[in-house]
This record gives sequence, structure tokens and C-alpha cells, in this order.
Amino acid sequence: MPLQSILPSPNLHSDFHSERWISGASECSVGSLIFPAFLMFLNILKCASKVKGVMKLQASFPLPFRFSFAYPNAFSGIFFSFFLSLLPPVLAEDVPYLFEKDVMIPMRDGTRLAANIYKPNAKGSFPVILMRTPYGKPGEQWGEATRYTVAGFAMVVQDCRGRGLSEGEWDPFRHDSDDGFDTQEWVGGQSWCNGKIGTSGGSYVGWTQWASVAQGSSYLKTMVPTVPFGNVFNELAYDGGAYQLALLMGWGAAVGGVAMGPEDMAKAYAFLPLQEFGNQFKPKVTYLNDWIKHHRYDDYWRRRGIGYDFSKVKVPVLNIGGWFDIFSKATIDLVDQVRASSDDKLARRNQFVVMGPWAHGPGGRKTGQLDFGESARLDPAQLQMEWFQYWLRDKETGVEDWPPYYLFVMGSNQWRAENEWPLKRTQWTSFYLHSDGRAGSVSSDGLLDTQMPGTESSDVYTYHGDHPVPTTGGNNLVGAPIGPMDQNEVEKRPDVLTYTTSPLKESIEVTGPVKMTLFAASSARDTDFTAKLVDVHPDGKAYNLCDGIVRARFRNGMDQAMLIEPGSIVEYELDLWVTSNVFLRGHRIRLEVSSSNFPRYDRNPNSGLPFGTDVKLLPAHQTIYHDAAHPSHLKLPVIPSK
Repeated sequence: MPLQSILPSPNLHSDFHSERWISGASECSVGSLIFPAFLMFLNILKCASKVKGVMKLQASFPLPFRFSFAYPNAFSGIFFSFFLSLLPPVLAEDVPYLFEKDVMIPMRDGTRLAANIYKPNAKGSFPVILMRTPYGKPGEQWGEATRYTVAGFAMVVQDCRGRGLSEGEWDPFRHDSDDGFDTQEWVGGQSWCNGKIGTSGGSYVGWTQWASVAQGSSYLKTMVPTVPFGNVFNELAYDGGAYQLALLMGWGAAVGGVAMGPEDMAKAYAFLPLQEFGNQFKPKVTYLNDWIKHHRYDDYWRRRGIGYDFSKVKVPVLNIGGWFDIFSKATIDLVDQVRASSDDKLARRNQFVVMGPWAHGPGGRKTGQLDFGESARLDPAQLQMEWFQYWLRDKETGVEDWPPYYLFVMGSNQWRAENEWPLKRTQWTSFYLHSDGRAGSVSSDGLLDTQMPGTESSDVYTYHGDHPVPTTGGNNLVGAPIGPMDQNEVEKRPDVLTYTTSPLKESIEVTGPVKMTLFAASSARDTDFTAKLVDVHPDGKAYNLCDGIVRARFRNGMDQAMLIEPGSIVEYELDLWVTSNVFLRGHRIRLEVSSSNFPRYDRNPNSGLPFGTDVKLLPAHQTIYHDAAHPSHLKLPVIPSK
């Protein structure tokens, strides 16, 4: 069936105890509303945070509450997990499942991890939905235990090592591969499990699935990771050689037990030197220092991920992601890697991805400042149910007819099925930079078109690390606005160059990976260059689609550092990740070029000193070349209309 048609289907949920479901529905529905309502309250306060009276009110709250005002969606559950943990026993008094709380499951080294177990109130054995989380088990329970048990599944929700009531030390990513496998083996051997396990969950909970799959438990039959990532080093920590500061610091500090308000957070982002980053917090978060110290892909990172080997993945996988998610590129790459590399035919043929116009919370119609319409809505929970019914209970739900790539094309705001990535019909088109040397002026003369440049003046600007370009929308999670946002204010800065096409006479669809080749010189021994793809609407508002960065010393890869010669012209390749967007007739395609995007990425000090050691930020004078000998250009995956 078409994926956009998927809505809750009563027939799929009526296999077990419909009368019990009716009796317990009121309690479950009330519980399921508490947490979303609380998040809504926090978001309202966040929106009002610019009002002085509200700011004073927020300042009177304890630190955990003030931090939650700043980052409600990402972190409020962390700070209120204790409160939430008190609710499930009350709300579960009359629900259609049998409940075992904090069952201690042994790992291979003797460490025991706590899990909540939910089983249908019926005799027999059942397929199991497994979730492993660092965020507290109650946060994974709202409505899901009832939904799955009524449909004939058991559910296991486990605290990761060192989290909740689980024993051991919390060391992000370190033990999830082994612990995930050991948990699957234990669950699969229980009398109430029929030998089939499916995994579910998003973000880090999606990571725990990918971390364990290569170990190949015979009980693991399928996975549904939402907004997932695979390789911790180059999909979470570093991008183009730059450190993903806001993500790693904001998330890492929060799960390390640090609570901060907005002002504290802004101060923390500016901390130098980076190698001592974790020392500024109380309590100290030592792994934040480790992530800076290990700025190359070494054994530290190999022990914390599935690496680059996808040949051992042997199960069908449904990935769900968003174009504006911090893991948008990773979500698609995981599918591509397994389809290309798995030794298992079933796995190669059954890797699927759904990509919508969403950030780190799939399913809605609005992201950032844009509303993509009612067609953008999908029900991720129902997608999962359809998937698990097919792979774990052998029910015909139409999954076998799903396309491997189901993409929401922004601009036209339509869903479309595709069979490969990038699309075979892609026309790779180069859009070249042109100007008279004034691409950084308020009234920019920077032009973007398909004509090769001739003899042209270069563009110059100065990058100051103590006055970086602020992150304004994009693929963010914490620390900055998320999604498509008007870039007009950013584009007024003298350190942001803009190159723009003429108004389009015909619509142009861009779907696929976006790349840029940049010829540039710098006065520094090391520096950064950034690029951003923007859709300029007829009213002048300019909405970002995707962006990228390259650190000069790591231009040839993170395994080798090579400083640049000041003043020399260097060719850089920038990965702007992925998108799917129709630039409508009358719109314009714009490219922004700069040297910072803070706090999404750390600021390059421009010194060339060992990474993470700088305590000062030096200026860098940048020159962007776009002539016949140095044809800087944006390479777009243009999809023909017919």
C-alpha cells in the first residue's frame, strides 16, 4: 500500500484482548499526554524567552528547568526522568499486558542491565520488540507497551550500561555493540519469546540497533531505527574535519549530568582550549575531552561503532529520517552501505528508508519556518507496526511492495518512490561562481550559473573566530535553531559571500547528494570553509536546504593532517550532505560561502597548532577564486522533469 496512506488500523491491533484494551485505554491515554503537554509548555516558554518579564521568571527557576526552557525537545525528558519513572506503575494498573519492572539481565562480563518487560496477557510465546536507551525507560513507554502487546508482541525496554538502574559505567557508545548482542541472546532464550526479535527507537536508541546488528544474533530478525547513525566518528563527532560542537557538547553534557540555562550554554560553547572542554562542567564530563583528543579514526572510535564493514548485516531494516535531521546523510548512507555490501541476499533486498521534510522528530508538517502541508504527515508508529507485523508475525501488510527509497520532495511537497540513490536519471549539473569581486557586499553581485567563468576578480573576506557566523537553521539538534530558516540577516555579514542565479524560468528539481568544489587561499596555516545551498523565494526570503564544511588541514581526510601554505591556492571538496527540493519557477538558487557556522561546528583558531590546544582565536584573510583556471562550482543532482 502507498506509505502516505498508512494510518492506525484497528484490525492490526485487535488480535489480543480488545475488551482489556478498552478498559485500560483511559489511563494510557492520560499518561501519553502528560509528557507531550509538558514539552508544549516548555516550547511556549522558549518562544517567549525574549520578553524581559519572562526571562526574569525563567531565571527564578532551578537550573534543570531553565535548561529545559532552552532545549525542550532534546533534553527535558532527561531531567524529568525521575518524575516520569514514578508514573508507569500507577498508569499500568489496568492495561492489557503483564509487567515486570527492572529485570536484571546479565552481560558477558557479569554486569547486569535493568529492563522492563511487557507481555501480552495470554498464554504462549511472542515476538519481541526490543529498545535499548540511555534516557530512562519511562520515556520509551508512553503508549508503546499497550500498542505492541495488544498487537501480539512482547516488549523489552532496557537501560544502557551505567544508565537508570543498570550496573556499570556510562561511557557513550563503548559497550552497546556487545551489550545489545548479549541482550538479544538472553531475550531470545526466554520461554515467552518465540525466537523472533525486532528492534526499535530513535537517535541514540537507533544507534544501539546498528551497533549490535553486525554481531549477528540468530534471534534478531529486523530493525526499525529512526533518525539513526552508524559510524560514531564521521556521522556524529566530525564532519569535514570540523568538530560538531553543539551536538556533542549539548548532548554529551546533558547525559553526563550537567544542567545549564541558555547563558551558561552560550558561555560553555566558547570555552577554550577544546582539549579541556569537559573540565568546565560540574561534574566533569571526561569523555568530552576524549572526543577532542581522538580527532582521528583510531582504536578509540573502532571500539565504539560498526566501522565501515556492513557485510555482516543480515536483517531487513527500515530507516526513518528527515532532510533537516542531524543524521540525514547517515540515514540514507546506512541503507546504501548494506544494499551494496551485505553478504546476505535477504538483507540486501530489504533495506528501506523513508525521508521526510523533518528534523529530529519525524512525522509533522512544519519544520523550522516552513510548512510543508498536510501531505508531509506520516505516522512513524504505524509504519513500524506494519513492518513488524510482516517480518515478525508473517502478516501480509503490503510491506513487500514498499519502495526502497520513499522520499518527500520539498517545493512540490509530494512523496515519491525511488529504487536507488542517487537516482539513475540524475543529471549532474555544475553551477559556477561569478562576480566582480563584490560577492560579500550587501548588494551582492555574486552570480551562479552553468557557464564556465573566464577572467574574473576574486572575492575576499576576513574570518574572525571571536565573531563567527551564527548557526541559523539547518541540520541541528541542540544549541541553535533547526530546519529551514530565512538567511537574510546572515547574508548581510561581510564574511558571508552569496552567489545567486537569475529567477528561474522553469522549475528545477534537486534530489541527491550535493557537493562543491572550491578554490581558495588563506593567510592562515589552517582554516575552515563552509558552503550552504539556499532556496530564494520570490518575496526575497532565503531558506537553507543543506550545508557543509571543510577543515583545511583535513582536506585530504582525517587520517592525515596537512597544513596549507599561506597565500597558496588550494582546491577543496565540500560535502553539503543531501536534499530533495524543487526550486519553483520564479525562485532563485543561492550558494553561501563563509568560514564558520557556530556553534554547530567548533571555530577554527587559524593557528595551525595541534587540534584542541588553542586558547586564542586569530583572524584569517580569505580569498575565493572563480576564474577559468580555478572554476569554483556547486555540483547539483538535477532531476529531469520528464
